[in-house]
Amino acid sequence: MNKLKAKVRKIAEHPATKKALISLKPEKSVWGFLGIVLFLIVPEIIAFIWGAEITAFAKDQLLLSPSLFEKQYYDVLLMLFKDGGSWFNLGIGAALLIWFFF
Repeated sequence: MNKLKAKVRKIAEHPATKKALISLKPEKSVWGFLGIVLFLIVPEIIAFIWGAEITAFAKDQLLLSPSLFEKQYYDVLLMLFKDGGSWFNLGIGAALLIWFFF
């Protein structure tokens, strides 16, 4: 166990690892901020608030025998919102937002 901790610490302190993490950091711009907020945080908040209603709507619409495109659309809605919001995804979005500012 100590060997593993030492190896992880050595990798974390290596200059190449630090350089790689810095290169992954999103660029500080309005678009970087909006990307994190709009693609990671807002969908989860919507799922927490209106997930059940969106799922019920999609199920009702699937019963009306929609076209192939509409069926796929409602299937995606069911896939995205059937379980409500995800605290894990919301946490990832918050962590990225914090990383974005530091």
